[in-house]
Amino acid sequence: MSRPRIVIVGAGFAGYRTARTLSRLTRHQADITLLNPTDYFLYLPLLPQVAAGILEPRRVSVSLSGTLPHVRLVLGEADGIDLDGRTVHYTGPEGEEGTLAYDRLVLAAGSVNKLLPIPGVAEHAHGFRGLPEALYLRDHVTRQVELAAAADDRAECAARCTFVVVGAGYTGTEVAAHGAMYTDAQVRRHPMRTGMRPRWMLLDVAPRVMPEMDERLSRTAERVLRQRGVDVRMGTSVQEATHDGVVLTDGSTVDTRTLVWCVGVRPDPLVESLGLPMERGRLLVDPHLQVPGRPELFACGDVAAVPDLNQPGQYTPMTAQHAWRHGKVCAHNVVASLGRGQRRAYRHRDMGFVVDLGGAKAAANPLGLPMSGPAAGAVTRGYHLAAMPGNRVRVAADWLLDAVLPRQAVQLGLVRSWSVPLESSSPEVARVPGRPEQSGKDAVAAGTAGTAGTAGTAGKHADGDDAKKQPGGEPAKGQPGGEPGKNQPGGGEPGKNQPGGEPAKNQPGGGPAKRGPDAASAGSRSHGERAKGSQSGSPRASGKPRRAVEAAGPRPARGGSGKPGKSSRASGAGSAGRRPTAPSGPSRSAGPPTDPGPEPPANQPPPGPDIAPGPVRRTDGRAVEGDS
Repeated sequence: MSRPRIVIVGAGFAGYRTARTLSRLTRHQADITLLNPTDYFLYLPLLPQVAAGILEPRRVSVSLSGTLPHVRLVLGEADGIDLDGRTVHYTGPEGEEGTLAYDRLVLAAGSVNKLLPIPGVAEHAHGFRGLPEALYLRDHVTRQVELAAAADDRAECAARCTFVVVGAGYTGTEVAAHGAMYTDAQVRRHPMRTGMRPRWMLLDVAPRVMPEMDERLSRTAERVLRQRGVDVRMGTSVQEATHDGVVLTDGSTVDTRTLVWCVGVRPDPLVESLGLPMERGRLLVDPHLQVPGRPELFACGDVAAVPDLNQPGQYTPMTAQHAWRHGKVCAHNVVASLGRGQRRAYRHRDMGFVVDLGGAKAAANPLGLPMSGPAAGAVTRGYHLAAMPGNRVRVAADWLLDAVLPRQAVQLGLVRSWSVPLESSSPEVARVPGRPEQSGKDAVAAGTAGTAGTAGTAGKHADGDDAKKQPGGEPAKGQPGGEPGKNQPGGGEPGKNQPGGEPAKNQPGGGPAKRGPDAASAGSRSHGERAKGSQSGSPRASGKPRRAVEAAGPRPARGGSGKPGKSSRASGAGSAGRRPTAPSGPSRSAGPPTDPGPEPPANQPPPGPDIAPGPVRRTDGRAVEGDS
């Protein structure tokens, strides 16, 4: 008898705990596969300390292969699930496709940034859900303070050293608290010429800071924020965002180059493609974390609407504390479904919350006991050390060094603004040149924006100078960090050197060079026209737009074999989660059919690892095998 196959999608708090518990319970009697875009588990509660320079990024990144024995790690993003065929289709980090068969499937894909329909936010704001976003924010804040310190104009200095955080929940409060300490330390060592100091603003439509937590914690957090000079404005949010500031709902305008979006999260859009009962974007499950009518399918974490047995009629909130506990119960129930042990219903007991406000300040209520000051700080850091599944000594060492040494306020420039767009189905993965970037959802969104917003013209973003250093030439137009594009909301030409915009100048692995035969027509295509905007399947179809283009034209496949690339898979009659082909109705991008684009010229540099090479030419005039 073959061993049962268990596939876990996602390695967040719920997925990681499920895999670790299953590894212990199955005792090598099952094949456990973990599908995740990265090879680490991210301890999200300490992410604000990475942005503030307290912790190094690898401190909050726990190796999956090093801490999950007997679990097979597959790098990739799930973009289709065939419930009847019991297979998961995924796209790897270099565009390769694969399929995983399962006997038991655990969906723990987590959540992504929640984007509200506010003009300009998608183009000018950045979220805070992954390491790339934290590293970008750290570099960006450091750069703005340095540029403000060198500026002679008071207006420019004020705009650069004003930082707006939207969302006064758990994450936004910690980002503002740590950020204010970080920038104040920079200015103490390098005062500004104009005599100004950094200004942090925390906005939320709620009546108080951290409205979902105990009121005493809210008062403590707000008091600490105001003591540090943070401008806390409750009942206020952003009405419009532009390249040089924001317009607030109270009618005032704030000049700024930094907008951090911490409004909240929404479940990963992968589960929407399954066609199963949902509750506000979350998959409905029973108290045993099992999907009704699907005994082989389990869900936990942020993608699952788990009934709260302590409060009938309600569902457990989307918090790390619940996700971590979901994982343990889910693992026990998966094993029970295989005939070992008894099923467990998820029932929780509130252990309280901790909020690290930087330095010795914190707010905590362990077991319902409200605390503040150094005592709360000790409890908070002790809790995080106990909860982390690894790197405890390294984290404690970084805390000790931060207490006795000044922070290193340097910008490494490893993550650009265009690499961490707010609207992304994979905030844990930074976009890079030469990679199949756009997922189906992102391509549709970009295509719709590209065909709809062609009127206004915006100015230069704060990251424009840095963006000029991108590989391939000028900064991306229409992206945060460069000049706006005509096919972006309120923009001009399509972004140069950006996926879906004008091809990069001689960039290896990119599209055709500008001097190519059809460069003008290629550059005029909108982002939505290049992407497969009409795709109506799973929004996580990472890399599909590029492969659809390959299938539509004569471009040779990888390795120069001359075979066309694979086209999108059609949805079977009973495949609830598999991505369908483009429907015959009108496209959501309102653009012309997908164009394969021109062939690369003879002098094109070598392609990237996941881009089909162009024709091979010899310099001596003789033809070579396979020469077109």
